[in-house]
Amino acid sequence: MNQHQHTWLAALLGVIIGVLLTLAISSATHLRKVKSNYAAWQKLTYIMEHIRNNYVDTVDVKALTDAAVTGALAQLDPHSSYLPPVELEEAETELAGNFDGIGIQFNVPNDTAIVLEVIKGGPAEKVGMMKGDRLLQVDDAVIAGVKFPQDSMVRRMKGPSGTKVHVTVLRDGERTTFEITRGKIPVHCVDAAFMVDDTTAYLRLTKFSRNTYQEVDEAARRLLEQGMNRLIFDLRDNTGGYFDQALLLSDMFLEKGDEIVYLQGLHRKREDSRASGKGILKDVALSVLINENTASSSEIFSGAIQDNDRGVIIGRRSFGKGLVQEPVYFNDGSAVRLTISRFYTPSGRCIQKPYADDYRYDIYKRYASGEMFDRDSVKIDSSLSYRTVHGRTVYGGGGIIPDVFVPVDTTRATDFFIACNRKATQMRFAADIFDKHKAELAQIDDYRELSDYLDRLQLRESFLRFAATRDDIRPGAGEWAETEHYLMPQLRALVGRYSKLGENAFYKLYLPVDEMVRIALDTPSTVTVENEEFGLLE
Repeated sequence: MNQHQHTWLAALLGVIIGVLLTLAISSATHLRKVKSNYAAWQKLTYIMEHIRNNYVDTVDVKALTDAAVTGALAQLDPHSSYLPPVELEEAETELAGNFDGIGIQFNVPNDTAIVLEVIKGGPAEKVGMMKGDRLLQVDDAVIAGVKFPQDSMVRRMKGPSGTKVHVTVLRDGERTTFEITRGKIPVHCVDAAFMVDDTTAYLRLTKFSRNTYQEVDEAARRLLEQGMNRLIFDLRDNTGGYFDQALLLSDMFLEKGDEIVYLQGLHRKREDSRASGKGILKDVALSVLINENTASSSEIFSGAIQDNDRGVIIGRRSFGKGLVQEPVYFNDGSAVRLTISRFYTPSGRCIQKPYADDYRYDIYKRYASGEMFDRDSVKIDSSLSYRTVHGRTVYGGGGIIPDVFVPVDTTRATDFFIACNRKATQMRFAADIFDKHKAELAQIDDYRELSDYLDRLQLRESFLRFAATRDDIRPGAGEWAETEHYLMPQLRALVGRYSKLGENAFYKLYLPVDEMVRIALDTPSTVTVENEEFGLLE
């Protein structure tokens, strides 16, 4: 090869290498562009398409999409969530104010469900089911004596209106099968509403459903007619629900123009809600009971009452959920609930507790830190202090801190009491008493008559005999004297529940040992700057 040919070949190789280098650089640049383009939302779509087109095995696209959405939302806050169709239906049924079913309430004290209530006018009542019936079988599924899960029992009895279900019960030793056509069943959120004395009423609200305002309004009007001028409003363990119901409920108690709450988020302008002044309970003295499970809409209501100095908040620090979710529905029956704003109480407090890896275990941390037992252990961020309408100091940063602290009662844990609780002895005893006295109990609809009747049943002796013979449980030396004063009201309440008075009887008879209610009765229902320190009472 001559010099000219060598030079030409070297030049050609240089061009080829240059082209290859250019292609390599171009390809690398393209790859970088792909990465850059899909660093935003398109990246997820690209990955999903890549999996579908290239993964080694068949892919369940639906399951993979659900997992991706769930994982993405988990990076936001603890309350933004994805609900698959089944979970969405269950969640919305709970708050809808009605569901399709047969219309009974039951508990399972000893591996056999016992009907506590047959809803008046419901499908079960129409065919003759009664309070006290033992549920043995639903269609072809045996549900008694086989440790059948309670939620599975509920699912088997629920179903679309118009469909039929066969329920077999045991009553007075005889089996009976009822063919029941399912229908719309109302779900009540007011568990109890009754007069404690001539002027003071008690109302327990379990959730903020679609019917909450209507139910509370109806109950309040009945109580006003009976002489109510003071209300103990029990929101313990009320985990919230619909935002608009919290507004309507707050409006019942506040004067015209009083701020109830305001919402604000990065993409949502501030939205204020104020009272109309038309509420029927504006002049009723108010005490609100809260605890560590009082959350969401319950905290909106409690915050509005506290910041307007409208009533006294009694109990323990509430859950601390200050976020508002907006649902986005999909045509496959699923939905995303996305947090779109925070809510702020009238003084400007955000009561959302900090996000943390152990967010779900916050209640256990409160027990471990001593907060549930000692007011001095309640964590207060003094940098998040605010002022109520009358100038009292309140705090943000993690729930509603009550004006009056009531610790968890740890004085009742005798070995005898704990052993009875483990075996649900009290509940099974109440069912046994009902079996023996159902004809009389089922007719009682007056509190005084019920109390007199329970006195005549000699429940003390009967229960001790039942616990010893059925469960081999006997109180040790001195235990009954220590246990009796709080166990007997519980027994009376559980038996009284089987009367026509139902849950009202249960809560009314249990009040004597409800420490929070006792303190509410003994505490002024208004607070001022001068007496705000009474919030340190235990």
